[in-house]
Amino acid sequence: MQPYEEPSSRLATRIIFLVAVIFSLFQIWMAAYHPLSSLVVRSIHVGFLLLLTFLLTAGQRGLWKPLDWGLGVLAFALAMYHWVFEADIIWRAGDPSTTDLVVGVVVIVLVFEAGRRLMGWALPTICGLFLAYALFGEYLPAPLHHRPYGFDQIIDHMFLGTEGIYGIPTYVSATYLFLFILLGSFLEQAGMVKLFTDFAMGTVGHQRGGPAKVSTVSSALMGTINGSGVANVVTTGQFTIPLMKRFGYRPEFAGAVEATASMGGQIMPPVMGAVAFIMAETLGVAYVEVVRAATVPALLYFATILWMVHLEAGKRNLHGLPKEECPNPWMAVRKHFYLLAPLVVLVFLLFTGYTPLFAGTVALGLTVVLILGVSAGKMIGPVGWRVLFWMLLGLAASAFFKYGIGAVFLLIGGLVVVNFFAKGGRDTLSLTVRGLESGARNALGVGVACVLVGTIIGTMTLTGLATTFARVIIEVAGQSLFLSLVLTMITCLILGMGIPTIPNYIITSSLVGPALLDLGVPLIVSHMFVFYFGIMADLTPPVALAAFAASAIAKAPALKIGVQCVRIAIAGFVVPYMAVYNPALLLQGDDWGEMGYMAFKALFAVCLWGAGSVGYLFQPMSWLSRAVATGAAASLVIASPISDSIGIGLGLAVLVWEWLRARAAGAGAKA
Repeated sequence: MQPYEEPSSRLATRIIFLVAVIFSLFQIWMAAYHPLSSLVVRSIHVGFLLLLTFLLTAGQRGLWKPLDWGLGVLAFALAMYHWVFEADIIWRAGDPSTTDLVVGVVVIVLVFEAGRRLMGWALPTICGLFLAYALFGEYLPAPLHHRPYGFDQIIDHMFLGTEGIYGIPTYVSATYLFLFILLGSFLEQAGMVKLFTDFAMGTVGHQRGGPAKVSTVSSALMGTINGSGVANVVTTGQFTIPLMKRFGYRPEFAGAVEATASMGGQIMPPVMGAVAFIMAETLGVAYVEVVRAATVPALLYFATILWMVHLEAGKRNLHGLPKEECPNPWMAVRKHFYLLAPLVVLVFLLFTGYTPLFAGTVALGLTVVLILGVSAGKMIGPVGWRVLFWMLLGLAASAFFKYGIGAVFLLIGGLVVVNFFAKGGRDTLSLTVRGLESGARNALGVGVACVLVGTIIGTMTLTGLATTFARVIIEVAGQSLFLSLVLTMITCLILGMGIPTIPNYIITSSLVGPALLDLGVPLIVSHMFVFYFGIMADLTPPVALAAFAASAIAKAPALKIGVQCVRIAIAGFVVPYMAVYNPALLLQGDDWGEMGYMAFKALFAVCLWGAGSVGYLFQPMSWLSRAVATGAAASLVIASPISDSIGIGLGLAVLVWEWLRARAAGAGAKA
């Protein structure tokens, strides 16, 4: 998402603030009570997204500022079209009126313009090509051609139903996604960033390469609540990147560690990123199944980064923070323990069968109750507020499950009144309102991307392009699964150089998923493969969004940071391939022994690949040892007993040989 400048006018700032707060309150109300039909909610959600986008970017593109504000108001007014004429639209389904077509064209154009303002030209251009395919694909040669479609059919499909811009991605953005972004915003405002950073510093800050490990651990923890890579970079990176530089890490390496670790937040349960919710809806599976499939790859991803920074620190003799300068991690948890309660409740509800929408609503309500309750309780001393905390926790839970969300709203209202008169309470109320405002802002980039890629999904459902593309891939790759996977990976990396993870995943999974399914790859496995490499794409030069975000903080060229990102994450490239060849790595199936073996094999392969890449284990490695370690890791990727035996045997030989060399060198140094 491209940055935007704050308006210079105080009145404009207040209006934007008010719109953002109303946007968040609307989404909470819809999540709690569902008073409107799904299509109407999606339409109004898109209206708010466009209104806020045009207000925030007003006058920054060489246009007259009132014109931008007028476009925002027009977009929001047209968002009411589905609500006002809902019954009429249903009655004339398949036969749109002239007014339907005019409104549809205007809204689609405004969506494209909002996408251009927030994300540049790449994504709108790709979406425009798909729309052009729907209009003119009948003139292409076989097998890419399709039957003719009228202009009215295309606008009807894209605007009036739930197959185009109001499709599954927009539904996810208007329901689960906004709530979880809002939850992360509240927790960040309440001090979760400091809690995670202090915990990371206290646990790994004093180890070899400690500052880089702090960056990795804190970004992994932040990923559990916000699921946004770029947001992680600019949040935790403000602290971790200067810290790494101060302890001897090169600026480009420090920026790359933060960028790589931050992008992993999108596959870090329980919240993960927006793609996880879209995947669950697309595949028609429970969200917890996506979480289950992502757990081991996420742990391996962060284990890869920790291992790479550990080896880099050993190679360059970089030490950690002095033990006495590191905070006590358990004191940090004790001080802010109440912030963990919503996460615990969220995980419990998700894993006991409740929907993400229900779980997110409960966790969000509980977060607000605890923030306001702790502020009010501090009037009666440190012991009093802890007692009040447990009372509020029990009261919120019992009120919700017995009387519904209305009781929680009533409880929040009472706490608002108490905080208004309590010492320091007004600051907490201000923090809460800022949480509403920042949540709406944080949802803009993701939300507009979801709406825009709806045109791609609409084109594929209308024309059958996904089936055509799958047939082409199978013809090119033959029956070679490995070649098909390589082509899929390259597609993800190339697309990701210009567009965010969400549209990258939607496009690639829609096009390639059917081809991999024909080759025997389960859908959830192929979708996770695409998801994983969609994340890697944001780290791959020349256009690496996470690297650009880290560049300003690290004061290093984004291209150099991108190169280092690929180097740090290179060991993680083996994990998706291993998951395809043996889905037990994604916890698919019931054989826990096989799952454990696959996790061990993947971790061993990552360790060998990392050592071969960095050229360091217990001491600097020879080129022969590096080549053998890399070959052993490659053997472990192939799912066959013979290759596993070769890989494990060669890997153990390298470990023993390097350990003996290091021991001999140590003995020689002592002598």
